[in-house]
Amino acid sequence: MHLTVDNDIQHRESSLTKALRQIQQLKSKLAELEQQHQDYVRSQQELIPAIADICISSVQEIEALRILIYKGEAECRRYLRSLLVNQRKAS
Repeated sequence: MHLTVDNDIQHRESSLTKALRQIQQLKSKLAELEQQHQDYVRSQQELIPAIADICISSVQEIEALRILIYKGEAECRRYLRSLLVNQRKAS
């Protein structure tokens, strides 16, 4: 009987230890994801002034913002570079 009680206690302790470890892992992953999200938002916000400077028309600005929202920062930068190239060719 005493052996069974000890095994039950050890099992509960190992279950609690496992649950605590999983909670710590989730907290760690959550912190990592929050940091990635903040970095992502910051990089998108940094593009807003560039969009305003580079785009000549409101149609271009809307297109740049649409690309930024739906396709991401890299694609938006690509679009802005193409606008700059076209503007240089036109001048």
